[in-house]
Amino acid sequence: MTDTSPTPAVERVDDRHRYEIRVGGRRAGLTAYRDHGGQRVFFHTEIDGAYAGRGLASRLIRAALDDARASGLRIVPMCPFVAAFLSKHDDYEAVTDPVTPQVLEWLDTELRRTPGRS
Repeated sequence: MTDTSPTPAVERVDDRHRYEIRVGGRRAGLTAYRDHGGQRVFFHTEIDGAYAGRGLASRLIRAALDDARASGLRIVPMCPFVAAFLSKHDDYEAVTDPVTPQVLEWLDTELRRTPGRS
């Protein structure tokens, strides 16, 4: 039997501060970020339950991290999904920064003042 399901596609949506993964034109999930200096702080990832178990979270996170790295940004994994992914993929170690109290405080302030949080 041939798999005829649409190929998932990841796109960066700058005005919403997130990457989205789409399947057949429908958003199946997202990973949200904010940029802080030379860092891309990933703080939330979700996959719609209808798309669970297809490996979409890993595909989404890999594409987002690859894009951040290609853009010359360092990765800060506040999101548990992103942190778990990074713990299994040490090829991002050279561009990953730890979550610090300063970044936590900055993100809290950033999200409170930003309308339409992701």
